[in-house]
Amino acid sequence: MKQIIAMGGGGFSMEPENLLLDQYILQQAKASEPKICFLPTASGDADSYIERFYHSFKSLSCEPSHLSLFKPSTRDLEGFLLDKDIIYVGGGNTKCMLALWREWGIDSILRKAWECGIILSGLSAGSICWFEEGTTDSYGDELEGIKGLGLLKGSHSPHYDGEENRRSLYHSFIKSGELKAGYAADDGAALHFIDGELHNVVSSREHASAYWVERKDGAIRETKLPTNYLKHYT
Repeated sequence: MKQIIAMGGGGFSMEPENLLLDQYILQQAKASEPKICFLPTASGDADSYIERFYHSFKSLSCEPSHLSLFKPSTRDLEGFLLDKDIIYVGGGNTKCMLALWREWGIDSILRKAWECGIILSGLSAGSICWFEEGTTDSYGDELEGIKGLGLLKGSHSPHYDGEENRRSLYHSFIKSGELKAGYAADDGAALHFIDGELHNVVSSREHASAYWVERKDGAIRETKLPTNYLKHYT
């Protein structure tokens, strides 16, 4: 079973007092205390970001670790990553992250991890990367389209309700044909895919949701997806 959990925003990065999405990710692993590895590449492997990851995940039932490409702890990157139950990708600059991944071969390792049943997850840059395409501000202040790893079909926009112009620009990109139809997720919402198909939408905030956005008869159609508020399930 191949799983990807793509968060529009939230988790320990944005809501350190609300770890419902992070708990949900851990619950999808078979192990009672899954081995989870944080990839903070998009942040430039910022020490403060790594520290926040450990601070949050050491309070949860798991075995946390991280992989820095600026200060690698091993030469066997593939062996290190394929030993995990979950890989969790942080936010930051999507373009720089993907460039570094390709240079180090992390893109190929992540595909192999996915095919082996290791859960892939993340937010912002760490959610865009799994799709064929997405919206990013990696190039500066303006949003632009970017190619992802293509494990999931279509396009993706995170921070759908959290950043000005995200929704309108995503609509315009799809309407113009610059991006394919795809999934948008609010901050606090996560898209859970199994074997490439959407399985569930969950949220850590009561009104956060996700959407399917497509061009239909020359106009944009946005369909709100049924969303399970995790507070009701914990």
